[in-house]
Amino acid sequence: MQHRNGYSSTQIGLHWIIAILILFNYIYSDGMGRALRARIEGSPATELELNPAIHVWVGVAVLVLTLIRLALRETRGVPEAGGTGAMQQAAIWGHRLLYLLMILVPLLGGLTWFGRIGGAGDPHGVLANLLMIVAGGHAVMAIYHQYFIRDGLMKRMMRADES
Repeated sequence: MQHRNGYSSTQIGLHWIIAILILFNYIYSDGMGRALRARIEGSPATELELNPAIHVWVGVAVLVLTLIRLALRETRGVPEAGGTGAMQQAAIWGHRLLYLLMILVPLLGGLTWFGRIGGAGDPHGVLANLLMIVAGGHAVMAIYHQYFIRDGLMKRMMRADES
């Protein structure tokens, strides 16, 4: 993978769209367990505060967009991880964990919903919580770089480098 000075506008757009979709789906998940039970039992899902199809298809979108984003990482390249030594290794492994979770969470959700495998629902929920924790840590570190280290790292995800 080649290294660049910044991300392309497509990479930046995908980053923010995926982040918003993940946050939306995390918030818009209350009642999915009841909807799944109704789906597995073949009974109507009554008294739900959500439309389960919205949660499901947003999850599918997260998976597809994440795979596109990974393909762009490989073909267009990305900037080197910030920091040095242990901080740089933490950034590299933190990003790997984020990508792994952004793939596993919707895959398990799809297996649960489309495969009607209730046993995949709990791991889906646990990993979704872990994804939110890791994404929160990612945001905190971006803010730390911006306001404490002041290395301009956050600008790479705000302003496109089309070179």
